[in-house]
Amino acid sequence: MKNVIKWLKNPASDFALFVIVLILANLVSAKAFLRFDLTQNKTYSLSAVSRQTVRTLEEPLSVKVFFSSNLPSPYNTVEQYVRDLLVEYKGAANGKFSYEFYDMDNAENQEMAQKYNVRQVQIQEVKDNEVGFKQAWMGVVLLYADRIETIDQITTSDALEYKLTTKMANMVATTNALSGLQGKIKMTLYASDNLSVLGIDTAALEKIVRESYGTVNARNMNRIDFESVKPTGDEIDYLINTYGVQGLSFSTRSGEKYRGVLGLVLEGADSAKAVPIGVQRSLFGYDVAGLDDLEQSIQDTLKSLVSKIQEIGYVTGHGEADLNDSQAGAALFETLLSDMYSVTEVDLSKDAIPAGIKTLVINGPKAEFSEAELYKIDQFVMKGGNLALFIDPFLEVQDGTQQSYFYNQPAYEPIETGLSTLLDKYGAKIEKGYVYDKKCYSTVQQGMGKLDLNWVPMLQRGELNQKNPISANLGFVLFVQTGAVDISNAADGVKATVLAHSSEQSWLKSDGIILNPNMIAAPKAEEMKPYNLAVMLEGSFESAFDAPVAQSGTEDEQTEGAENTIALTSETHIKKSAQKGKIFVAATSTITSPQLIDEAGTQPIAIFVRNVIDSLNGNADLCSMRTKGLSSLNTLNARNGAAVALAKLFNQYVLVIILALLGLIAWSKRSAHKKAIRARFDPNDSREGDTSRESNAQKASAQGAQEGK
Repeated sequence: MKNVIKWLKNPASDFALFVIVLILANLVSAKAFLRFDLTQNKTYSLSAVSRQTVRTLEEPLSVKVFFSSNLPSPYNTVEQYVRDLLVEYKGAANGKFSYEFYDMDNAENQEMAQKYNVRQVQIQEVKDNEVGFKQAWMGVVLLYADRIETIDQITTSDALEYKLTTKMANMVATTNALSGLQGKIKMTLYASDNLSVLGIDTAALEKIVRESYGTVNARNMNRIDFESVKPTGDEIDYLINTYGVQGLSFSTRSGEKYRGVLGLVLEGADSAKAVPIGVQRSLFGYDVAGLDDLEQSIQDTLKSLVSKIQEIGYVTGHGEADLNDSQAGAALFETLLSDMYSVTEVDLSKDAIPAGIKTLVINGPKAEFSEAELYKIDQFVMKGGNLALFIDPFLEVQDGTQQSYFYNQPAYEPIETGLSTLLDKYGAKIEKGYVYDKKCYSTVQQGMGKLDLNWVPMLQRGELNQKNPISANLGFVLFVQTGAVDISNAADGVKATVLAHSSEQSWLKSDGIILNPNMIAAPKAEEMKPYNLAVMLEGSFESAFDAPVAQSGTEDEQTEGAENTIALTSETHIKKSAQKGKIFVAATSTITSPQLIDEAGTQPIAIFVRNVIDSLNGNADLCSMRTKGLSSLNTLNARNGAAVALAKLFNQYVLVIILALLGLIAWSKRSAHKKAIRARFDPNDSREGDTSRESNAQKASAQGAQEGK
């Protein structure tokens, strides 16, 4: 033992101890590692939603990676990013996540990749001073339960985490709507005892509901609890205002008056949805509507409540942008949402808003909404629903002549939709006018030079809210023919957030609209100011209606009973929403059109629009994930050619010179520091130059003289 201690104290053991420590450190780091992500938008760290997705897996999820070896730059960095990302996923998972990389020089692995529909991609390769092309495997396959998803041709790391996480979430949600849910869902039947006066057997009703509940609960791993409640008194008003269930007031010929309620509600951790059932008039009196397909209604409402794959309502019937038009309509807008959302057209003049819809989109209406349609929208918001409004201030009208565009400008007529009835109450107002901006998109035309399109404001980081996940990390966003949104009268309890605004050099033009760059004159500087182009309202909203608006087939009714005539009034009007909702307002629908949205959905304005929909549907975590690694979003804030040329020269030459000078300064200071140390502690060092040698010669001469004496 003494010999061991002696050896440890001896410097000869240092190298051996270093090797031992190094081996132990590698063994520890193989199981646990620590990383710091210092990038601005945490490009190399998993988002919270990604961690939650893999942490709550209920079945094994396997990832097969098919990447060719020895990929040229920059594709080799993509492969490394995939490796790092999968390590992060596995570290955050609950043990049911695994991945494997396959050697693509093996013919069997190539055959396996083809069976999973992984296609080769042609990449560029520079070799021996020549540019060539080669076929490479660059794909990932996800397997979960009986689901298979393929992501191939991964030539860039941009938004890769978003693609992987959304694929995983969709697979899990499709397999089981309640997979990964924290806690249970509560389903409650609210049916007052006095409904028997209307001839409704509440015991039989409860039996029907329990049977449907049993089927749905078994299908969802028994994650739903059921309860039956018989509300009375003040409970009725609370249930009507909180969940939007059907309240009922009825009286008999003898003068007896009753109040009751009927509703079926599903509640999660932070939200609730009502299943569409209610009392209706029948041939023989009154019965309960919605029981024929109750099981499917419960499943749809459950899916809307908890699933990442959600249904979005798209209002039609007022000249809105057509979802089937890929040239000038909203076909690309629907494609942009298709990976996580299904878009359902809703004709408010005929249909009620389906129970499974959480967000309603109104995109570019040209005609007026009826009062009954506005009331449907209003009560949808009162029940906690969300709105996305893309409203144009003007309708462009051509006169039909063949004269030149520059000499025959179209007319711009104000669009009256009636939606201002709702927005004024909720706290937003769309001002009638187009926003013009000196900081705008520019184009160059032959013979005319540079043309500033002032009606196309160009928004960079300074004009976009960098604290909100919808607009954070974005830049170079274009708005076209947009109005302004005033939120100065936002109601108490409603949070109004500006997501995008024009620059300080903008103005609003309400009449004499001209979209000819040669005929636009900017006002004086003191008349310019920024205008809000897109806003988000959040909170509990007050209804824009003081009383219910009669809908078709919902008027007060009477029916002949055995002894009495019963007068029934349905109380479903909600005066203020108890559940918080969101309303997005943009004063243009062009940002959803092919004019701005690209087919791949990678342009900043497409990302902005998609982020809006995600935020409205409770998927705000996906917003920041989508912008990870998008270097194209950080654009140069320079407008004229001289500034651009100066910035280019600075980056190419000045930065290099500065770096070289800093290196010389550092080298000089280091040399001087070494010289000072040698001069202090070893003045005889021959490296000190002529002065040192001269000093040494003098000392030697003096020593020789001393010896002679």
